[in-house]
Amino acid sequence: MLSPSQKILKRSFDFVLSALLLPIFMLPIIVLVLLASWDTRQWGLFSQQRVGQYGRLFPIYKIRSLRGYQHSLGQFEQYASPFGNWLRKHKLDEWPQLFNVLFGHMSFVGPRPDVEGFADVLEGDDRVVLEVKPGITGPATLKYANEDEVLRQQSDPELYNCKVIWPDKVEINKNYVQNWCFFVDLKYIIQSFQINL
Repeated sequence: MLSPSQKILKRSFDFVLSALLLPIFMLPIIVLVLLASWDTRQWGLFSQQRVGQYGRLFPIYKIRSLRGYQHSLGQFEQYASPFGNWLRKHKLDEWPQLFNVLFGHMSFVGPRPDVEGFADVLEGDDRVVLEVKPGITGPATLKYANEDEVLRQQSDPELYNCKVIWPDKVEINKNYVQNWCFFVDLKYIIQSFQINL
């Protein structure tokens, strides 16, 4: 569990680094949003509600990577184009989350923010995961960097996620929160850059 002074250190680092990086990343983000708009035929920047610190919902910002089309039967399907797959592979669709970090919704390092029905329904000691802001990267994110590929190999991806991946992520994130260290955060940030280059 982070002490009040550790939370101040973590937040100060997040604010300063995001404020320094945003002017550098702003033009690439704008270009990627415009390219995503052309690729998906929808506005390339969007937000989704995710579960944040203490279980509070917040809007996470992302670059659109999925195209949508409607079946003749009226069903709406989504799929990633080659450009969308490239965005997702290199985590470029997550660059707008620098704004989430600047605004205090997120941290550079922490548990990835989930949709409702996962972190917000944790019980007992597992709820320690909600004591920190969700992160752009983190130990569980790095371990499951190829999560989409792993799930594609399963006969029932949803069941595998609920029974195998999600419980493991909870344990990894609990350990992260209970043993937080500033220099470990720096290590995760560096590892994330190396993986996504």
